[in-house]
Amino acid sequence: FVPRLAERGQAIVDFISVLTPSTAMSTPEAMTEIGLPDELDAERFDTSTPVWGLHVDGSANQQGCGAGLVLTTPDGLKIEYALRFDFRTSNNEAEYEALLAGLRLAKSMNAKQIRIHSDSQLIVNQVTADFAAKDASMYAYLSTAHRLLRSFQAYEIKQIPRGENSHADALARLASAINDKVGRKVPVEILAQPSTVASETCTVRYEDTWMSHIYLYLTNGTLPEDKAQARKLRYRSARYTVINNVLYKRGYTTPYLKCLRAEQRDYVLREIHNGVCGDHSGSRSLAYKVFRQGYFWPTMHQDANSLVKRCDKCQRFGNVPHIPAEPLTPIVSPWPFAQWGLDLIGPMPQGKGQVKYAVVAVDYFTKWVEAEPLATITAAKMEDFVWTHICCRFGIPYAIITDNGRQFDSELF
Repeated sequence: FVPRLAERGQAIVDFISVLTPSTAMSTPEAMTEIGLPDELDAERFDTSTPVWGLHVDGSANQQGCGAGLVLTTPDGLKIEYALRFDFRTSNNEAEYEALLAGLRLAKSMNAKQIRIHSDSQLIVNQVTADFAAKDASMYAYLSTAHRLLRSFQAYEIKQIPRGENSHADALARLASAINDKVGRKVPVEILAQPSTVASETCTVRYEDTWMSHIYLYLTNGTLPEDKAQARKLRYRSARYTVINNVLYKRGYTTPYLKCLRAEQRDYVLREIHNGVCGDHSGSRSLAYKVFRQGYFWPTMHQDANSLVKRCDKCQRFGNVPHIPAEPLTPIVSPWPFAQWGLDLIGPMPQGKGQVKYAVVAVDYFTKWVEAEPLATITAAKMEDFVWTHICCRFGIPYAIITDNGRQFDSELF
């Protein structure tokens, strides 16, 4: 049993005096002033660009801290997202974390205009500059929120009652209360540190690569001054696209392939060739494995061949072909069943019907075989075989090649 503390009368009087609506609110002038924000919102958003909706809420209690958000697409599809914190936060910081997570999700979905709803009066008024952020933590969260909001063409943030934000509130309580897997298919992300903590980064200088001109043309429309080079770049850029500031190559029957720089492609080749799952495959197989993993750069085959040649294990233990090289044998037959090879086999052990010979015909193009057992090998038998099994079935051949035996060299044949 906990006794209820005494309430000061002056505090109750101040509370009633502040929250009691004024009688002037019912006048037509006041109703007109209330309607002004909607008119401003109509002018703020571009009607030709779809508007996304975002409901955010944070939760901080003894069981844990979390955030929930519901992102609504222009088609009405709702995307649920829950966030659990591995650090302690206040309720206002949890509300800010929910807002930042929702803005990051909307940015990754390529949303251009967004309407934000939150039940936190402090967060909404700080973002709209009605309240000042005096605390250092609140100021850091507010600066991060403004930086993310600048990536949208237009945005609007409103405070709504808690009852209208019940969906996001339930996700926030779910993420903060449950530390195990959620039964429903709701993604729960574990946030290790606050969003205002800046990670340590090292400045790296990147020089122009093979994809610099393509990326600049697709993003800014920048073309070289030379007309021939500009026309060539336009034709080449048609096979590429930019998604989330990353250049991809697209094909007719392949998925989007991520384009890599020099240091990235060297790392990918090494990991696939001799990494944890590497099998020290050959250059051609290595290049196709990189392609199947979803990467691309123009000199893929040459770099794979160079890596295999420089690999010590491949040079020591690789299979070395000892067969001397020879030119490829061209296909003599121009089309199927145009040229046949004909020959006799035998004598063999005598079979049923006293057959002990066989005549065999092979097509040079398709390697199709026709054969017939014979008791005697005469010119008449050869003529009958060619007419029945070749001419009547596949048409008159362009050429028949034999070994000039007496059966094939006769006048009858």
